[in-house]
This record gives sequence, structure tokens and C-alpha cells, in this order.
Amino acid sequence: MRARDVLADGFGRIDDLVRRAVEGADEATLTRRLDPDANTLAWLAWHIAREQDGQVAPLAGTEQVWTARGWSQRFALPFDDAAVGYGHTSDEVAQVVAPADLLLGYLADATAASLAYVQRLADDDLDVVVDESWDPPVTLGVRLVSVLGDAFEHAGQAAYLRGVLDRTAP
Repeated sequence: MRARDVLADGFGRIDDLVRRAVEGADEATLTRRLDPDANTLAWLAWHIAREQDGQVAPLAGTEQVWTARGWSQRFALPFDDAAVGYGHTSDEVAQVVAPADLLLGYLADATAASLAYVQRLADDDLDVVVDESWDPPVTLGVRLVSVLGDAFEHAGQAAYLRGVLDRTAP
């Protein structure tokens, strides 16, 4: 198995995990919080897609699907197009309101772009330094694993949150 196959498998799993957490959820479920500062399902799904898109597109040398394919306009969120959710305040989390089909559509598009990119990688590409501002410098392989790790962490949070919300629905 080549490294790109492992990466493709990882990126492919994100979409499935988030889909199970978000599919069929209504707006009340997508925006309900376990406490006043907790992340919502809508924010988690949006953030997973934005982080993936925002980090993989520059590596691929492409425009983010967020802007290139009109997702920014469809979501119409009150954030700059560069926002990916990192460091969002509780109030900003609450502003991510979108139906499940929109969230999942954007995630599918971002995932497809990531998969297209990793499929063209050779194993040696993963050793290329992509960020020298860290010590040690960050290689492409480390950056892609970081994107996957963040996505899996948030997908797990979304799955847990959906389970709690379904069991405690008003």
C-alpha cells in the first residue's frame, strides 16, 4: 500500500463519520448546545470541512472549494472567506446555522478535492517541507496527518454530540 492510499482512506472516512452524525438532523438539533459555550453539530461539520479545505487547497496549489465552487455564498455566514473556525468565540459558533444537506454537500466537495490531491502524491512528496516556521519544519506528510487528526477529533465530537442530543431531545 502506498502512502497516498493510506491518506485517501483517512480522508474518505471523515466524510462517512460526519455524515452519520449530521444526516437527518433538523436545524434545532444542528444548533443545540450542551451548554452555552459548547460547539454545535452545525459548527463542527462546517469546521471539519473548512479546516480540510483551508489547509489542503494551498498544498495542492488550488483555490479552496469554499470560494471556487460557491459554498461561501450558499452558507452566507458573517465571516471572512478565510475563516475556518479556529479560535471562534462562542458567539461565532452560534452563527453557523445551515441545513444538514448544505453542511454535507460542502464536506463532500472538500473531501473530493482532498482525495484528488492525495491521489497524485508520490511517497517522496511527503518528505517535502511545507512550513519552515516550526522547529522542526513541517513536512507535507506531517501536515496532512495533522489535518486528518483534527478532522477525526472533531468527527468524534460530532458523533458523541449527536448521540447525546438524540437521547435528550426535548
